[in-house]
Amino acid sequence: MRTALVCAVLMALSLDSMAQGAPAAQVEVRFEHPEKFRDASLDSHGYERGADAYVMKTLTQYLQKLGQRYLQPGQQLVIDIRDIDLAGRFEPWHSQAYDVRYMREITWPTIDLSYTLSQPGKPDQQAQERVSDKMYLSRPGRVTSSSDRLYAEKAMLNDWFRQRFAVHPAS
Repeated sequence: MRTALVCAVLMALSLDSMAQGAPAAQVEVRFEHPEKFRDASLDSHGYERGADAYVMKTLTQYLQKLGQRYLQPGQQLVIDIRDIDLAGRFEPWHSQAYDVRYMREITWPTIDLSYTLSQPGKPDQQAQERVSDKMYLSRPGRVTSSSDRLYAEKAMLNDWFRQRFAVHPAS
C-alpha cells in the first residue's frame, strides 16, 4: 500500500515538473508615444490625436490571448505599437450622433508595429509591419450587432497573428 502511494506521489511530482519545464509563451505589448497616435481613442470629445487607456488595455489583453492560442511554449513575443488608426471615424456634423463612429469603406483599421520573436535555440525574428484590413466591412461572418467596439481591430489582429506565428503543418 505504501509503495503504491509513494509511486503515485512521485509520478504526480514528475508530471508537474515536466509541465513546468517548458515555460509558457509570453507576449509583451508596448506603445511608443501613444499621445501621437492618429486615431486610437473611442472618446469623440475633442477629436484629438492619441490613444485612450481602454484601447491600449483591450488590445494588449487581446494580443496576449492570441499569444496563448498561437505561440509555442517558450516563445516570447515583444510587440511595439507605433501608431493606431481605428476603423471608422467620428463625424461631428451629425448633430444627434456626435459620439458615433461611422464605418465607411475608406476608414479601415490600421496598426503600425514592430515585433521581436524569441525562442530557445533559434535567432530572434524581427520585423516592422503595417497591419490593415481594407475589406473589414465585407468580412464573411462579420458581426454587425457586436457590442465590442474594437471588433474590426481584433479580427484584423487575429488574422495577422495567425498568419505570422501559428504553427502550420507541413503540406
